[in-house]
Amino acid sequence: MALLIYGLDISDIGSTQSWRDTLAEVLPRLEVRIFPDVGNTSEITYLAFMHPDFDAIPPLPNLKAMFSRSAGVETFVNHPKMPRVPLGKIEPAGGDPMMTEYVIMHVLRLHREVPLYQQAQAQREWLRRPIVRPEARRIGFLGFGLMAKAPALVLKSLGFPVSAWARSPKPDAEIPIFHGPDQFEPFLAQTDIAVCLLPLTCETEGILCARTFALMPKGAMVINIGRGRHVVDADLIAALDSGQLSYAALDALYPEPLPPESPLWLHPKVTLMPHVARRPTVRQLATEIAANIRSIEAGGGLLQEIDKAMGY
Repeated sequence: MALLIYGLDISDIGSTQSWRDTLAEVLPRLEVRIFPDVGNTSEITYLAFMHPDFDAIPPLPNLKAMFSRSAGVETFVNHPKMPRVPLGKIEPAGGDPMMTEYVIMHVLRLHREVPLYQQAQAQREWLRRPIVRPEARRIGFLGFGLMAKAPALVLKSLGFPVSAWARSPKPDAEIPIFHGPDQFEPFLAQTDIAVCLLPLTCETEGILCARTFALMPKGAMVINIGRGRHVVDADLIAALDSGQLSYAALDALYPEPLPPESPLWLHPKVTLMPHVARRPTVRQLATEIAANIRSIEAGGGLLQEIDKAMGY
């Protein structure tokens, strides 16, 4: 039983040796190979990657499953050479604490109008604004997967009315769930701060556009932590300039890095972050990989299997 690791941000997250040491600790009987050290391809039963190049990865005849570090799979899921085996996410079942703190940070920052106070400080203006209480600021999550649930419940505990919009009903959810195309407009109409954590699919590309912004209450705010192509930049800037939107915080941009000539860089109502919402540690990733392998070897399946047809 061998695991091949391809491009898992080794230089960013940890060294080659840290991967080997951690996986040896959490799953001692697993042999670890790191690309391009492939060795005998018939011995490789698992493949973990980020941004895989399936033209470079050789055929793996005994592969049982693959694990993707990246939140989005749209760039490779239709590659003709991608192995036809189950594909799973490498994410903790309860969401990532880094993502939770990041969402909470941006929601509270916009809720308390910190960008406006920063502008006032730069102009040496002693500005005092009425304080909006949490119960009067409605938070809406676009998408209610693993990464959205934890911050949604934290915000609910702080007194914010929190809801979400999802593809299908979630009867066991602890917050109100709007679902499907027919409930998209009612969801937006009652959302003061929209937090996008959607996957990127043909249905969600460009979902944060002029139509969407017009359906939200005047002065609403947008936080995009999904994918850069969820946002139509020109429409966002127009909505901010007109006052239909008050602020936007963007962690995912398109393209990345954002070109220097983009008007988003210097827009006074936009906060840009260079896609830094979460950086899982080697131990987090190794623990999830090991848990999935143990499940499969015991006769079960992937803990969080990606539906390749749906794209998430």
